[in-house]
Amino acid sequence: MRDSHRMRRVGFTLIELLVVIAIIAVLIALLLPAVQAAREAARRAQCVNNLKQIGLGLHNYISEQNCLPPLAGNMWSTGSATPNASTGPWPLGWAVALMPMMEQQQLANAANYSFGANAVQNSLTVSRAKVATFICPSESISQGPWVSTSWTNYRGNAGGPASMATWDGVIVMMQGDGNTTPNVGTYTAGTGTVGLQSLTDGTSNTVAFSEALVGIGPGDQTILISSSNAKRVAFGPVGAVSANMGPGGNANALQFVQACRNLPGTTSTAGQTNNSWIAGAVWAGSHGGTLRFNAYTHVNTPNGMSCQATAYPPGQIIDAITASSNHSGGVNACMADGSVRFIKDSISIPTWWALGTRAGGEVVSSDSY
Repeated sequence: MRDSHRMRRVGFTLIELLVVIAIIAVLIALLLPAVQAAREAARRAQCVNNLKQIGLGLHNYISEQNCLPPLAGNMWSTGSATPNASTGPWPLGWAVALMPMMEQQQLANAANYSFGANAVQNSLTVSRAKVATFICPSESISQGPWVSTSWTNYRGNAGGPASMATWDGVIVMMQGDGNTTPNVGTYTAGTGTVGLQSLTDGTSNTVAFSEALVGIGPGDQTILISSSNAKRVAFGPVGAVSANMGPGGNANALQFVQACRNLPGTTSTAGQTNNSWIAGAVWAGSHGGTLRFNAYTHVNTPNGMSCQATAYPPGQIIDAITASSNHSGGVNACMADGSVRFIKDSISIPTWWALGTRAGGEVVSSDSY
């Protein structure tokens, strides 16, 4: 009788509790990567949408102007007597030209083409404005390397290896001589512009815009190739590159790419003067004939190292300033027809070069990237 009235203890034993905790830990370990992958998929989808908006703006611009926007739009009027690749006061770039076509009419109205992007007439209104369409949500740096609101992850395609032909891409300088340093004498209205009729390789086989990680901030910071910030800077110089060699430049370009790829992990930017920490610094500026702010080249494949062919300044057309992102396995790219495709890191060098030229005559299969 006494046993029947004894209260029974209700609860978990220690072993049962440990088993439940272990099961929960296993579930978390399984679900966390899936959650992270889902979040990255959403960020990548937003990046695709950003590039689609840029591509739509590009075609609206073409419909109105009957040409593609130039890399730099006002070289003659930026306040410099001799604007050039390294000392010009940041002429307004292709992104400013697309503002009216991307529902940013206020920024378009505020842009003063009589001054450069860093002049007070533009820097306090246009250049320092934050444009969400130009920011990839997968970018891990939360502010720009120059002004926290002015940065961009999207760049115009300046072309394939310059050893074959300089400025043979889609977003290029308005120039006639094709040299590394722009010929300012040809910067007259309409001179050297590129239209869709110039894209003889086909608009669906030519990249117009891709993405790249922004720089790491002001100052000459020492970055190792083995560091997580390696894709944000350029290393070198790794060797001279001759420009405009035509088909004979293939071996020259391959040698340059191989030298860039073979740099040891201990290679750093130490001793470089003004390395490319300012990559993507100003969405509204072009920085003359260089690729510092809003352009890149099809030399090294996506997410490969960016390398300089000459010691200074970084970002010359003959350098390998490549596309990069935090997306797993590749980068998004907006083709000249406005479509957006994901380009894998494993794309072959010849195919990547072919996608970078507007009139190279290459045949690109849709299953090759």
